[in-house]
Amino acid sequence: MAQAGWYHGLINRPCCIIMQQGRFFIFTHYYRRTTAVEAVRVGLFTAGLTTSKELIIMPNSKKWRSVQLPEALLVLLIMLAIMGLGVIKFGLSPQTPVILVIALIILWARIRGAHWDDIHGGIIDGIKTGIIPIFIFLLIGALISVWIAAGIIPSMMVFGFHLISAQWFVPSVFLVCAIIGTSIGSAFTIISTIGIALFGIGTTMGINPALIAGAIISGAIFGDKTSPLSDSTNLAAAIAEADLFDHIRNLMWSTIPAFVVSLVLYAVLGAGAATQSHLGKIQTTLTVLNNNFTISWWAALPLVVMFACALLKIPAIATLLMNIGLAIVMIFIEQPHIALTKIATMIETGFVAKTGNAGVDALLSRGGISAMMSTVSLILLTLSLGGLLMKFNLIQTAMVPLTKRLKGAGATVTAAILAGIGVNIFVGEQYLSVILPGKAFKTTFNQRGLANLALSRVLEDGGTVINYLIPWGVAGAFAANTLGVATLAYLPFCFFSLLSPVFSIISGFTGWGLKHQPANEAG
Repeated sequence: MAQAGWYHGLINRPCCIIMQQGRFFIFTHYYRRTTAVEAVRVGLFTAGLTTSKELIIMPNSKKWRSVQLPEALLVLLIMLAIMGLGVIKFGLSPQTPVILVIALIILWARIRGAHWDDIHGGIIDGIKTGIIPIFIFLLIGALISVWIAAGIIPSMMVFGFHLISAQWFVPSVFLVCAIIGTSIGSAFTIISTIGIALFGIGTTMGINPALIAGAIISGAIFGDKTSPLSDSTNLAAAIAEADLFDHIRNLMWSTIPAFVVSLVLYAVLGAGAATQSHLGKIQTTLTVLNNNFTISWWAALPLVVMFACALLKIPAIATLLMNIGLAIVMIFIEQPHIALTKIATMIETGFVAKTGNAGVDALLSRGGISAMMSTVSLILLTLSLGGLLMKFNLIQTAMVPLTKRLKGAGATVTAAILAGIGVNIFVGEQYLSVILPGKAFKTTFNQRGLANLALSRVLEDGGTVINYLIPWGVAGAFAANTLGVATLAYLPFCFFSLLSPVFSIISGFTGWGLKHQPANEAG
């Protein structure tokens, strides 16, 4: 026996509820009405109409049809064309093309019958994944301003001028960022602290800013990728169900060749990058820094605190807050008469250098929460777009062919790497570029007899390292904003990111370093 009726009051939306054999079947004109279903669940239970909380959702097929592969590919290609033309051809900031693409995706979804609640839900789900990174970016903006004011970054620059040879500066930048990055496990932290100091030194030497930025970012990515403290490294191992330290050791098959080739390229390109005409400028910069900032070995204290926090596995937010607080204390010690309101303004709007030297002022006038808002706006838009693409199964549908009809380990590895690169391009979120291909290719790798370690390495090489090369990607936008070099400008010099997937694909076809399952486990 079945009972049926149309209800409006419980969820403020018409839906048909049919009770049959103690279960409620909900028919609604709205695709994936999860909010409505929960409201009905609670409403019926509260009203005493049923003691069962089991509800079966039946979306109205006339309103929403499953997305087929040709349609998904067409939508994604149009989206890529708009974003590519906007950023590359017309030189627009990524925000404008992303907004246009979001508008078109919403229009497409509405034409296909999606309800506004589903659209809003997709946007919200997308943004949720970026809340913590956004908060971290704002704290990094504050950290940069107080580190400059406390003399921490100026001290790094002075010591760097004395310790690093101009001839070997570019490869030294790559090495320093790689070593310290491995210890800290955060590429964002390296880029926004040591990276800024090294960038200032390099530009003073007259070296191409894009080359310096590429070396900084490559070194930071290497450190992030190989550190057991890194979120992305832990994520890749977890998604592939591989042991973390086995995963890091297995990464070396693609990571070390990419590292060595990158180091050689930086040495070759950097050999004549520092011009003799800038040697006098270096001495002038040293004089200006010594006269206007407190240069001391005590400036290394915040770095020590950062290392300690990394070893103790203290979360990034707490680490940044402690470093901001420590820098403020150092400012008060060095400048006891400074007003608290001035520090507060500095944290909000950034440090403004007034040394009288235009070059130094340009280098050190940066930081502040407001300076990160451009990056935050782009991240919010990109995550919103990613949420919509995921909500309406466009990415998932497009990935299906990559997991089918693959013959051989080389093709499987290549397809998984292309999937990671594709997610980075279309969604712009680093974690999703690991999670989605990881879930999609887990069974395929198992069927090909490839070990979980093979999958975890591919997820890093196709996902983690690529996001820094995407202008609208979370990492790419952050690096460009922090260093002041456009993503497409430093991209050709970000050798480590470019080479890692190449060596991983070579490994797939040659079998060099490619881990397989024991014969009795494959299947």
